Amino acid sequence: MSFVLDTNVISEARKGPRANAGVARWLSSVSGDDLYLSVLVIGEVRQGIEGLRRRDPLQADRLEFWLADLRRAYVGRILPVDVEIAEEWGRMNAPDPISSRDGLMAATAKVRGMTFVTRNTADVERTGAELLNPFSDRDA
Repeated sequence: MSFVLDTNVISEARKGPRANAGVARWLSSVSGDDLYLSVLVIGEVRQGIEGLRRRDPLQADRLEFWLADLRRAYVGRILPVDVEIAEEWGRMNAPDPISSRDGLMAATAKVRGMTFVTRNTADVERTGAELLNPFSDRDA
């Protein structure tokens, strides 16, 4: 089984020992080779870095290194948004629009037969994508 990780999951994993226990437990139970990112996760992390750059350049630099590490760690496992995914997202989005990023990641998982791993399952549950929320309530 393969998984598309949302930004909230990959950001939680970055916390190391301070990460949510459910996320840490789940990540340790799956093979790293089965974990994938959408290009949208790369974009969201980049957006966060650029938003920090003026007010906290040191943290922006730390995140810049983390993003470079993430890109190396997931080489060959960063999924593009292609025409088939865009079509599926369009179907999911009608008649009631959902968040573009979450919707496109859910569409990516659905088209590729993968599970979308996110804290925001309520936002995408009507998409028909297979979903998993690894966050444990007691640590949320």
